[in-house]
Amino acid sequence: MIQPLAGRAIVIAGPTASGKSQLASALAERLGGVIINADSMQVYRELSVLTARPQAGELARLPHALYGFVGGEEAYSAGRYGRDAAAAIAAARRAGRVPIVVGGTGLYLRALLQGLSPVPSTDPAVRAHWRQQAQARPARELHALLGARDPIMAARLQPSDPQRIVRALEVFDSTGRSLADWQRRPGRPVLEASDTIPLLVLPPAASHAAAITQRFQRMLAEGALEEVRRLLALGFSAELPIMRALGVAPLAEHLAGRQSLAAAAAAAELATRQYAKRQRTWFRRNMMSWKTYETKEMERTTAEILAFIEP
Repeated sequence: MIQPLAGRAIVIAGPTASGKSQLASALAERLGGVIINADSMQVYRELSVLTARPQAGELARLPHALYGFVGGEEAYSAGRYGRDAAAAIAAARRAGRVPIVVGGTGLYLRALLQGLSPVPSTDPAVRAHWRQQAQARPARELHALLGARDPIMAARLQPSDPQRIVRALEVFDSTGRSLADWQRRPGRPVLEASDTIPLLVLPPAASHAAAITQRFQRMLAEGALEEVRRLLALGFSAELPIMRALGVAPLAEHLAGRQSLAAAAAAAELATRQYAKRQRTWFRRNMMSWKTYETKEMERTTAEILAFIEP
């Protein structure tokens, strides 16, 4: 049995479309909480509908933090998230509210609960060089360059992940050491285990797949296609994280006339199911000790959790 809340933060993790945001809202309403985002795409200002970010009514009803506050031209990082989350948690506590962190981005949750390795700052000139190279060269070519300099990190990274490849190149050229060497050093968590009530939401696979389909259809009805049209008009680089948000690529293909809306929706739903499967695997491997809930009936789940954490 978990001890009473006693000033601790609640952390709710789960795959996309699992109902965790609805659960966070229910707990925040009951406990007087601030909902703090831990989703890497919900930080971006330009994507609201397609990332299922809390909408105006929900934002007005309950206090939220770290939602829609970063421009899509930025490559927001887990290191920056750790600092921003620490500030949001401290602000919630100063206001006498319960911090309720909710999200499904594993690296953000790791930054929060385990800390990230203390990698030194990279040389600005080196950083500028590799950012320019990322604009001029395909990701696979950058990956080959990394392999020649730092084969250990190259083996860890996908050739299609330019953001992490460039980060590894920057660190190696700035410090003369592999990012893998720096990552072996322990980090400092934002939240200690004793200050945290960790909850994991893992819905049944069949109902989860149906929820993903229903949610994407709802996104289309709420304007996801127009949101992607506006995003494309901004001319962001395809290598930026925001352009890899689930649903952006297939809807962009539809807007370019290369596939029907039905085909684009099917592709987006499939990609989301595949992503959710990877999330479930990661959570099961890394969060075995967390109290786990299915969210088939939200009211019952909320009641069970409240009974679990309240005095």
